[in-house]
Amino acid sequence: MNALVYLPLLVPVLAAAAARPLAARLEPRLATWMLTATTVALAVFSTAALALLAASALARVSFLAALGNYSQPVLRSGDPVPALAGSAAALLLTAVAVAVAVVIRARARALAESYRRAARMAPGGRVVVVPGHALEAYALPGSPGRIVVSGRLLAALDDRGRAALLAHEHAHLAGQHHLFTTVAHLAAAANPLLIPVARAVDYTVERWADERAATITGDRRLVASTIGQVALLATGRPARLRAAALGITGALGITGVRGRSVSLAWAGPVPRRVAALLAPPPRRQLTLLAVVALLIVIAGASAVEAARDLHALLEFAQTAR
Repeated sequence: MNALVYLPLLVPVLAAAAARPLAARLEPRLATWMLTATTVALAVFSTAALALLAASALARVSFLAALGNYSQPVLRSGDPVPALAGSAAALLLTAVAVAVAVVIRARARALAESYRRAARMAPGGRVVVVPGHALEAYALPGSPGRIVVSGRLLAALDDRGRAALLAHEHAHLAGQHHLFTTVAHLAAAANPLLIPVARAVDYTVERWADERAATITGDRRLVASTIGQVALLATGRPARLRAAALGITGALGITGVRGRSVSLAWAGPVPRRVAALLAPPPRRQLTLLAVVALLIVIAGASAVEAARDLHALLEFAQTAR
């Protein structure tokens, strides 16, 4: 098996470095789809590469060689992959399986809790106003989905600000943004190098909702000022109250333990979102898309070629026995 097997393990490093610039330059809806697909594809290819390395190590076991009726000396001489690398890949592959299972369980439980919470809310419109001193607004996936807003936050905004807030949260529900973030973080569990890409998806779904709110209200500056106003209102509050407006606490927060909602909207991306809304709408960047597609194709082709090479080597080792 040739050295191409390592390439799918290296391309995610490039993807992680490029994730934030791509999220900033691409149109948000397109960026969300592209980054999510990239995370999934690279996770699949890197996992396949680990499986091939592990298979190469297993093929050198005497019992398996006898069972498969192939020559071990021929296999060792024709395979440049060290046995230690194959053994390490087997351990990593086991860790990947455990990590993915843990994330699937946590996300499934959180999503189920979100649906139960949405179902328990009073029937009627999608918007549910909750009393109390909290400053929060979030989209809660369910059937139907709900927009939960604190009365205190609504009182702090004027009519136009409320319209921008609700348009943003409606965009999260309509776009099923929690599915994109769930899939991206599930893929990143299979390859931690892809965590920056998954976090970029967290950002692009926010930008997607921002742009949708700007289209509905017809005023990009209104949405930008509402984001800034809510950020100022949330400043100085306890962390649990920072599940604030214009974040998708329900969509992203369903990943929290025991269904606890956690917004990622205020951890630095807020100034970037405001700046993006004050700038002209983003354009499609076909060159960037082509480069990303090329990297994915290279990673996939490398994994396929490595698999073919290992298969050919095993066949040759059988005939040489």
